[in-house]
Amino acid sequence: MDLYFTRHGKTKWNQEMRFQGKDGDSPLLAESYKEIALLGQRLKTIPFERVYSSPSKRASATAKGIVAEWTHPVEIIYDENLREIGLGDLEGTEISEAREKYGNDLEAMRFAPNEYQPERFNGESFEEMIQRTSKAVLAGVYQAKQGPLLFVGHGASLTATIQSLSGQPLEDTRKMGGLSNSSLSILKTESLDLKPPYKLVLWNDQQHLKRH
Repeated sequence: MDLYFTRHGKTKWNQEMRFQGKDGDSPLLAESYKEIALLGQRLKTIPFERVYSSPSKRASATAKGIVAEWTHPVEIIYDENLREIGLGDLEGTEISEAREKYGNDLEAMRFAPNEYQPERFNGESFEEMIQRTSKAVLAGVYQAKQGPLLFVGHGASLTATIQSLSGQPLEDTRKMGGLSNSSLSILKTESLDLKPPYKLVLWNDQQHLKRH
């Protein structure tokens, strides 16, 4: 079974370099809808069984935009566990401003998630986030008849979850960098019992955007 993953389109807060986590949200940029449509066109011949999406507006709008390009749309299931990592007091703040106060913590979030300590700003740990997002993916896998499945979510949470499901330890979940907006990544389940680790066959691919 193939599992497809995409990060939502670029948003206003992405453009403004503001933190946007589990509880923060901002509108997609106008240009993002064109990129989402291109991704939808790339995927339209794949017989997806279901689409799972974070209920955040930026992710749900992305999921709807992708499915709108398909000749045979499928159901979109919204799962709270697919939301972005919780950033607590940092939601909506400028990244440059937060770095002045929490520089070491934010460096760990990007490069050393096993050392990340978000308690000072009431954030969510990587362990907590991976546990809930992996739960959402595995629930989809075990409920599927044959797949494939598409998951629409967020940068930090999908990056860590995909890498974790491919067998990487926490300290290595950022070793390949983060996911770009409207990119495509694919995991392949190969064991008969559908249990991880899964094989990572595509990572952060944006070939579809070259036509943009």
